Amino acid sequence: MDYFFAKTVDYPVAIAVEKITNHLKQHGFGILTQIDVQKTLKDKIDFEFRPYIILGACNPNFAKEALTHERRLGLMLPCNVIVQQTEDGRTEIAAINPERTIQTIGNEKLAEISTKVKEVMQSMINSL
Repeated sequence: MDYFFAKTVDYPVAIAVEKITNHLKQHGFGILTQIDVQKTLKDKIDFEFRPYIILGACNPNFAKEALTHERRLGLMLPCNVIVQQTEDGRTEIAAINPERTIQTIGNEKLAEISTKVKEVMQSMINSL
């Protein structure tokens, strides 16, 4: 089982970000953070990098439930989604597989929540 789900598409990074954001909203997720890695590396260390966006997605209901079962779970939140340009100019979208990462905690109470979040992430990737 991989720690992520990924798909490569033929539309630009900006369109992929828009599509993912809309899909996540339909499932109760919001984007808490959006990091433009390309811009950050250029601004901070004058390094040229490919378009690469990190989206921090969170569903408050899932977060509330999970945090009541595991007080340090915030170390693994939000669920990250990346959108990056590939070498051939296409766009790759990848999302975290929460089932895989939650297994490392060893808290069985989180299994159902992580499965629900996994289903949303897989659905999002499959819908692109």
